[in-house]
Formats: sequence, C-alpha cells, structure tokens
Amino acid sequence: MKTLPIEELRELLAAVSRHGDWHLLEIETDLQQTAFLLDEAIEKLSGSFMTVYAQLQEQQAAVQLLVEAGKLQPEEMQQLQVYQDNIGQEVNKVVTGMQFQDMTNQLLQRTIHRVNGLKELLHELSSHQFPMAAEDEHEEIGRFIMQLNQNFDQGSQHLTGHLRKSVNQQDLATGDIDLF
Repeated sequence: MKTLPIEELRELLAAVSRHGDWHLLEIETDLQQTAFLLDEAIEKLSGSFMTVYAQLQEQQAAVQLLVEAGKLQPEEMQQLQVYQDNIGQEVNKVVTGMQFQDMTNQLLQRTIHRVNGLKELLHELSSHQFPMAAEDEHEEIGRFIMQLNQNFDQGSQHLTGHLRKSVNQQDLATGDIDLF
C-alpha cells in the first residue's frame, strides 16, 4: 500500500490558504477604497446640492418680491410656478438618488464581511497541524478532509445566515426604500 504525501498535502493547503488570504486582503482593500471614494463623492455632491438649493431659495424670494410689487404679469407668474414645481420634483429625485449611496455602502460592508468570513474559512486549511502516523495516514487524511469540509460548511452557513439579502434606506425624508 502506497503512503500518501501528507506533508505535501499540508503544504498545498497552507499555500492555498496564504494565496487566498492575500487575494482576499486585496479585495477588501479595494472595497474599502471604493466606499471611501463613494463617500467623498456624495459629500461633495451634497455640498453642491445644498448651495444650489440655497441659491434657488434666494431667487424665489426675489421673484416673490416682484410678484408682491405687481411687476409680473399673470402669465409670467404662471410660468415661474411651473419652473418652481419642476425644480421641486428634481430636488426630490436628487434626494432619492443620494439615498442609494447609503444602500451601496451597506452592500460594500456586507461584501467586506463576506471576504473576512472567507478568510477565516481559508485559515482552516492551514490550521490543522496534528501528526499522522504513516500506517494510518489514509484514515487520518480522510478524517482530516471530512473535518475540513464540516468546518467549511458550518462557517459558510454561519456567514450566509448572518448577512441580509436586502439593503434599505430610512434616513432621508422622502421615505423608505428597500432594494433586493
């Protein structure tokens, strides 16, 4: 009966764990940078939006003074009301659009959590270092692989069970949004 290369199997599993961990670390870094860039972009967009909104409020106050002074014709006042209504609708669209930043962050955080869970599962590949006797190595390797499979299954179920399938937004005044 031929003996199995136990040490080579352990080295292979450890190498898979190391390489997987390195790639997952890179993925996690990219996801965190993406979240940072998204936050920065939304912060700038929000600041610009608030400036535009303040300017529109000032413009509306000036128009109101013209209306009160009787310097606008009824047709002009009606057209200005149409503009004001259109601007109000666009403002609501912008606010709703900015809600998706929060939901995107939830997705990024969930993905980072999955990456960390997968890193823990890969750690299992290199953490089993118990000795095996040459005459029992077939049975020991079988038990070793079964144990790894059980650990992977349990870890995967635990990870999947604790992650929501949907993201939601409840912070902005335009209402709740549930996605996925």
